[in-house]
Amino acid sequence: MKKILYLVLLSIQLLLISCYEQECDCKKYKEGTFEFTQKINGKNETSTFTRTANKQIETYQGKTDSAHVRWVNDCEFILQKIKPKSREDKKAIAIKILTTNNKGYTFEYSFVGESKKNIGFVTKVK
Repeated sequence: MKKILYLVLLSIQLLLISCYEQECDCKKYKEGTFEFTQKINGKNETSTFTRTANKQIETYQGKTDSAHVRWVNDCEFILQKIKPKSREDKKAIAIKILTTNNKGYTFEYSFVGESKKNIGFVTKVK
């Protein structure tokens, strides 16, 4: 009886662990073309960006901007605008990929040194 109870409890634990295991294959998102949609003033706004190993070029509302990409590890990187136009633009952005799937990745982002973090989802276009 104890063996059966032990096996049942072990099975339940394994089932729970497997349900919470999230995929995180960040390497396939280091380069490519992506889209990010966020709600701004109640309206969905989409930006498109292309990332290489060390550079990201983003287009938003017809304007293009470039940033250096510095990878901290396979799932974390820092973006620093190449030609900042304001004090706000000079702030580096820390990005951490939290989970991945076959369409894209969920990430958290914030200005470097700030504790307030936002969450987003990026879709890989190609």
